[in-house]
Amino acid sequence: MSVHIEIVGKGPDLALLHGWGMHGGVWDGVRDVLAQRFRLHIVDLPGYGASPAFEPYDLEHLARAVATELPEKVQVCGWSLGGQVALEMALLFPDRIGRMVLTASTPCFTAREDWPWAVRREVLLEFATALETDYEGTLKRFLALQARGGDEVKTVLKRLRDIVFTRGCPEVQTLRAGLNILLESDLRDRAATIKTPTLLLHGGRDMLTPVGAAHWLAEQMPEARLEVLPGAAHAPFLSHPMEFTEMITGFLHD
Repeated sequence: MSVHIEIVGKGPDLALLHGWGMHGGVWDGVRDVLAQRFRLHIVDLPGYGASPAFEPYDLEHLARAVATELPEKVQVCGWSLGGQVALEMALLFPDRIGRMVLTASTPCFTAREDWPWAVRREVLLEFATALETDYEGTLKRFLALQARGGDEVKTVLKRLRDIVFTRGCPEVQTLRAGLNILLESDLRDRAATIKTPTLLLHGGRDMLTPVGAAHWLAEQMPEARLEVLPGAAHAPFLSHPMEFTEMITGFLHD
């Protein structure tokens, strides 16, 4: 099984990993600026864009599939679900990941008794059920949740909706399997073992992965530091592209 990766730019290798329901095109707004400083590997995760789906569709197999197609030594920037894939890669292949940027990411997407900085389980289950009857509407509602609360809400939501279907429509099975990862994956018990230098870049108004999750990661991961964009929600690279590129470029070239 091959993962589709678009390679552009010159400089240190940097892989960009998108979130649930999207594809590599979500990075288009920051792609040209980053390509001036990095050799970008813009990934379509399995089942999205030009990458075929595969089974079993779980976090470990996603991380292994992506890592197989990347350079032996690479820096990684993961957004949302892509951030969990990046975390899993750092756990599986610690010597291969030079530095890591986790954007709007969390070790655990689903709220639990001891984990309030997350989405209620019922909300994700509702999305999973609605996929069967209203595929397009369900994806659009999820996009609305990502934009809600931040600066430039209408601009960000329009951009997400413009992007989502530009590389075809992911299969319902892929979307359902991805939601199951969001529902079940919990990397908290292993977070403290990740020694990869990491920038946690988070929106202060993120309603999908609240900033408390990033503060927790910053305390647990020995080589992590947190930067908060106060006016951003779940997609800071769309609402605040200049600040986003400056922050990650400064960190990765530090």
